[in-house]
Amino acid sequence: MPKDDAARLGALYDAHAAPIWRYVVHLTGDRAGADDVVQETLLRAWRTPRILADDPESTRSWMYTVARHLVVDEVRSAHHRREITTDEPPESAVRDATDAIFDAILIEEALSALSEAHREVVVRAYYRGLTVSEISDELTIPEGTVKSRLHYGLRALRLGLQEKGVTR
Repeated sequence: MPKDDAARLGALYDAHAAPIWRYVVHLTGDRAGADDVVQETLLRAWRTPRILADDPESTRSWMYTVARHLVVDEVRSAHHRREITTDEPPESAVRDATDAIFDAILIEEALSALSEAHREVVVRAYYRGLTVSEISDELTIPEGTVKSRLHYGLRALRLGLQEKGVTR
């Protein structure tokens, strides 16, 4: 920005910003929004050289009109009509436990369809979080048997859930 333009914009701000800001706050009650309206008003005045050539009184009148139009345009905008301000944040969404209950029932039914040997390995691995080694020690069976039962048990569980329409 050339030095002359910067000086002209600074003079425009010094002469008109505070009264225009007070006017906009009076119209809206919104101090933060008033800053934006004043900035846009000053920018429009700066881009309209014929306005700056007029006497200061008519320049300020023109700026009041521009500011009022900006406020009215904002109130009429779809953004303003759909946005609701509140002092407190909205409540957080609470997940309904119904889906979890139905999921638990489906899984329980699918697990009950497994053989005892497969079910005890799957439950220990996935519900109790035990490792293959820990399951092997607890059931006193070889680790290879645990892996095999886990593999075939999960396969049977997947097929059982597919029959119920739960998975692909």
